[in-house]
Amino acid sequence: MNRSQINSIIRDGEMFALEHGFKLPPFAFWTPEDWASKGSECREIAQNGLGWDVTDFGLSDYANKGVLLFTVRNGKLENLKTGKGKIYCEKILICKPNQLVLHHYHKSKTEDIINRGGGTLEIVLHWANKQNQFTDQSITVSCDGTQRTVEAGGVVLLAPGESITLEPYMYHQFRALGSAVLAGEVSTVNDDANDNFFLEAVGRFPTIVEDEMPYRLLMTEYGTFYKP
Repeated sequence: MNRSQINSIIRDGEMFALEHGFKLPPFAFWTPEDWASKGSECREIAQNGLGWDVTDFGLSDYANKGVLLFTVRNGKLENLKTGKGKIYCEKILICKPNQLVLHHYHKSKTEDIINRGGGTLEIVLHWANKQNQFTDQSITVSCDGTQRTVEAGGVVLLAPGESITLEPYMYHQFRALGSAVLAGEVSTVNDDANDNFFLEAVGRFPTIVEDEMPYRLLMTEYGTFYKP
């Protein structure tokens, strides 16, 4: 992806979140120069992967296969082991109409996906087997405390305000229908480096062509400017 495209996506994302009443934390608006001036007091943001995250899954087709995310809060895997500190994560995702977040599952993370505003969020579900392939087993999920069962490959539609709980080994693919969706994610600790398993052989983070300066740093880039 070109840096200019990433910059534009984040600018639009800031406006979209504001339009839907979601106030981002102060570090969402820090420039690279701001990061260069920060000290050890901000280490949690960098170490726990908070902040902006844009991916096209390495396919160079962001309009159809991609998503913009912002991690608001996240703990460490050590917190899960001890039961102390932040044992949770919160994100927002901005999904454009018919833009796929590709089939993937997690082995450790349980997450709620919430439609916080906009259009309808379509979620396609399968169970994963030990070979990381789809099974033909039906899926029962909790949607706002009410159980729903769909066949393998079945669809759950979330209107604004509705949510779904996704368990480990549950493949999910989602996209916005009609208009863009501000999706929320509330989960156990998130580990993007080791706990994303895609059906297709794709990448998690984009390859960036630096055609202009960064508007905001991605959560994988802090070390370039931030030297606590």
